[in-house]
Amino acid sequence: MIKRTILIENKSSITTKNQQLVIKSEIRESAIPIEDIGFLVLDHAEIYLSIPAMNLVVEHNTAIIICGSNHLPNGMLLNLNSHHIQQEIFKNQIEASIPLKKQLWQQTIVEKIKNQGELLAKITASKNTFEFLASKVLSGDTSNMEGVAAQQYWKHFPLPNHEKDGIKRERYGDYPNNFLNYGYAILRAATARALSGSGLLNTLGIHHKSKYNAFALADDIMEPFRPIVDEKVFDIMKRYQEQELNTAIKAELLQLLTQTVYFKEEKSPLMVGLQKTASSLQQCYTGDRKKIKYPKLWNLTDIE
Repeated sequence: MIKRTILIENKSSITTKNQQLVIKSEIRESAIPIEDIGFLVLDHAEIYLSIPAMNLVVEHNTAIIICGSNHLPNGMLLNLNSHHIQQEIFKNQIEASIPLKKQLWQQTIVEKIKNQGELLAKITASKNTFEFLASKVLSGDTSNMEGVAAQQYWKHFPLPNHEKDGIKRERYGDYPNNFLNYGYAILRAATARALSGSGLLNTLGIHHKSKYNAFALADDIMEPFRPIVDEKVFDIMKRYQEQELNTAIKAELLQLLTQTVYFKEEKSPLMVGLQKTASSLQQCYTGDRKKIKYPKLWNLTDIE
């Protein structure tokens, strides 16, 4: 079942009654079955969330995303007991060998570069060399082909309604970085939720390492999915003149979670696809699989 994403931007109180989330604002009151909610996005300084509601939401593996004063996601709350053999999965993940991690990172970067190339080909209607760059990725990406590809990608990424092409990617940069960063934050939360649901420890990455990063594994696994955010932002820029995040633009970016991705045997909404990818990673740690199961972000007929 596709879970709902609930965005709350007004002063509200959130409580629970009869397995439903009761959201009451100055304008209206509504009740939503908790089992239907996948993501609860809180974007107002005066939102009250009761402890019973918080616990019940988390028990149903709903990710609670808290936005800061800049309206960008700033924190996240996830279920820590979402799998029945949690300890065994943690053990396999912690004991994973360095060669295995390097191979998994190589697979991840190959998929990311291929997806970047496919998106550029789709929106510019011209060929590029990203397949070649992907073929040069070594175990652990020791030659940093990810960086080489990123430089070319953003240099040639078209800007709708602007005279020049190319985006200067900055974590806290101006438009359209604010749109991209919001989309990436939502993608990161969805990835973290999927990994947690598969019993994996988000803190322990395969490549990203920082004692300050609680979601290093999510930062790793989300990499090949980033172009799906880039495409959505490109589309938004064609249709909106606004350069600041507003409710309509945030709502469109949240719709990314239901966008279709494609596996060999089936297609799935992104949030379900992330769960399949997370499950495959767990199997890589146990030795039952050798490759992470990443989907195609587009149907091949869409970009031919």
